[in-house]
Amino acid sequence: MKNYDHKTIEEKWQKAWEEKRIFNPDIRNAERPYYNLMMFPYPSAEGLHVGNVYAFTGSDIHGRYMRMRGYDVFEPMGFDAFGMHSENFAIKMGMHPAELVPKNIRRFRDEQLKRLGAMFDWDHCVDTTHPSYYKWTQWIFKQLHKAGLAYQKDSPVNWCPSCLTVLSDEQAGGGVCERCDSKVTTRKMRQWFFSITSYAERLLKNLNRIDWSQTTKTAQSRWIGRSTGAHIRFPLVDYFGDLVVYTTRPDTLFGATYMVLSPEHPLVPEITKADQRMQVDTYVEAAKSKTPFERAEDKEKTGVFTGAYAVNPINDQRIPVWISDYVLMGYGAGAIMAVPGHDTRDFEFAKKFSLPIVEVISPDGEKHELEEAYTGPGVLINSSQFNGMESEKAIKKITSYLEDKEMGEYAETFRLRDWCISRQRYWGPPIPIIHCPDCGAVPVPDEDLPVLLPEMTDIKPDGSGLSPLARNEQWLNVQCPACGGPAKRDADVNDNFLDSAWYFLRYPSTEFDDRAIDKDITKKWLPVDCYIGGNEHAVLHLMYVRFVTMALKDMGVIDFEEPFKKFRAHGLLIKDGDKMSKSKGNIVNPDEFFEKFGADTFRMYLMFLGPYEQGGDWRDEGIIGIRRFLERVWRFADDENLEKGMTKDKDTLRAIHQTIRKVTEDIESLSYNTAIAALMELLNELMKQDAHYADEAKILVRLICPFSPHIAEELWRHLGQEGFCSAARWPKFDEKLCVEDVITVIAQINGKLRGRVEVSARASKDEVLEKARTDANVVAHLEGKTVVKEIYVPGKLVNFVVK
Repeated sequence: MKNYDHKTIEEKWQKAWEEKRIFNPDIRNAERPYYNLMMFPYPSAEGLHVGNVYAFTGSDIHGRYMRMRGYDVFEPMGFDAFGMHSENFAIKMGMHPAELVPKNIRRFRDEQLKRLGAMFDWDHCVDTTHPSYYKWTQWIFKQLHKAGLAYQKDSPVNWCPSCLTVLSDEQAGGGVCERCDSKVTTRKMRQWFFSITSYAERLLKNLNRIDWSQTTKTAQSRWIGRSTGAHIRFPLVDYFGDLVVYTTRPDTLFGATYMVLSPEHPLVPEITKADQRMQVDTYVEAAKSKTPFERAEDKEKTGVFTGAYAVNPINDQRIPVWISDYVLMGYGAGAIMAVPGHDTRDFEFAKKFSLPIVEVISPDGEKHELEEAYTGPGVLINSSQFNGMESEKAIKKITSYLEDKEMGEYAETFRLRDWCISRQRYWGPPIPIIHCPDCGAVPVPDEDLPVLLPEMTDIKPDGSGLSPLARNEQWLNVQCPACGGPAKRDADVNDNFLDSAWYFLRYPSTEFDDRAIDKDITKKWLPVDCYIGGNEHAVLHLMYVRFVTMALKDMGVIDFEEPFKKFRAHGLLIKDGDKMSKSKGNIVNPDEFFEKFGADTFRMYLMFLGPYEQGGDWRDEGIIGIRRFLERVWRFADDENLEKGMTKDKDTLRAIHQTIRKVTEDIESLSYNTAIAALMELLNELMKQDAHYADEAKILVRLICPFSPHIAEELWRHLGQEGFCSAARWPKFDEKLCVEDVITVIAQINGKLRGRVEVSARASKDEVLEKARTDANVVAHLEGKTVVKEIYVPGKLVNFVVK
């Protein structure tokens, strides 16, 4: 018997897999296609981190299991390599990203990912920075533009003063940049947007039917943020027009005693009276320096009266119009009707500026002196003909009343905002638009794609708000494709989340240079059968992917509107009580463990740490136990004295078939830690037996193959099997052989029958007595009594003697 040498074994089988191309399915002719996908990594200079290994291993186990179930599994891998992180790091290191990124990709692929033992199909790899890929990213931009889903407008946007670029709302969560943690500010700039809000209703509705992790669906539902209410028009005094607001509480309209506009609202400069102009202008300028997050925080309210008045359409009362930075343009129409009696922020504002507070919703129908805003349901008071009506009913009645007067209508709104995709950086795919003074924004013709990212040495943003590409005059100045006159390229690049919003569509079609997505192949393989990734992408990446998929479906490019049949979010690894991070100094370097213990041990240990969808607590010393387990598997299956065939022992057969069932069910539910525990129990059971059989070993080796594939391949050959264990059929269990021998034992108290319990024929005396004590009738008759003796007749009865 040879010793278990993981280095030799892993190198041997990785080479064999690659030479025989067993993980490269016939994309065109596969009979049982199964698309198994994991989120592709960003190739950082630090290399693959243990979180990547954890995610990829869990996905690969599922893919390997499905392959052994007879499916043609497609499991591609690629690199999400554009974006600010790459560019910032390259600048910091004094390198060009075009030099750094390919170097990082080679390290990821050749030194780490191939060592993992995953069944990646490298023939269909994608690199988002390669022109053969971003040509089609630009093409997708054009399709969205052609469909009216890409548009340009001047808008207040999130600006990172460190990265010197615009961020989407999702990338500026909590008021800080998701890339560098810098405090985000606001700028008004001309930007490109994708109209994701056009799909808000479908994005929300489909969450009810897709098979995704519930945490992810909840996060998306909250971000989409559907609410129902009414649009209400307040006529402006001394100004031709109305001030339109959205409210979810039209039942409180009689309590609206003032209006508040966002400082950015376009009506502010038009309705402000001359004697208030200086104060308003000063306040507007001050608001520009605050982030949306700061403005939304609970703090002392500030504001300025514009001098203008509006008319409350429900009672014709004139109410003043103020501006305040607690109102954001991103909510509703950037204007609110303030009801201080029933909104906490409005109450604080009214108290500070001595504005009227009117109670119109009472919890008991009586009038009260309000010490704070009452925000719950109740009965309407001070509301004219609606007095005495329950607030829920009044919402509908008052909305109908406004509709009859043509002063309002029922409305639904969403928290979701359109996706700002312009980035004022160098490292990204240029937006394929040419700006002509006569023709406007003209898409670059398909035959001129890709718009290549020009070679530049000065790629640092200068804080002007312009992309570094705007400084490259030779690249920037072109002829208009429509009229032939002088024009300029759009100097911004796409948000790199557009790169990852469609990569799963490209994988099966990488062999085609003349189309982004081959229809026949896409119809065969998509949507993706199983997608696994981090829940930190629940809003950003996954929302954008769903939007792009729906849009392409509406254009007829594909025939499905949800990208992934099943999505599961994996958990996070903890070390020393904290999430792993460089700042905490608790990072685990995969290379060290690949080298010392091997990929098989490392893979299995990661999956044993805890439930895959929850994560686990890493301990360096814990991996030794998994290594010892695999060494025991090696000794058992590599034993030259294995007897032919299968054991006849009934108890051993039951353990084998119960383990096959358990591991099968656990892999299908991604419960890898309990599957591994079951394998350990089975090995213990097999090792107890006087004789060990070859067919037992073959089953054990196949069961560990998805977790630790290299050792499985080696032992499969040692057992005299041809071909690859990875291509062998998954063992089947016999339900009849899984059933325990069960007997019925009578439970007596002082010799009187009080119950019957079913137990295993192999159950011990203590197990039978414990089971009898849990019988409801026995429990009832034992209450208040003392058991002085317990009698057990094996296989027949128990008798509790009590007094």
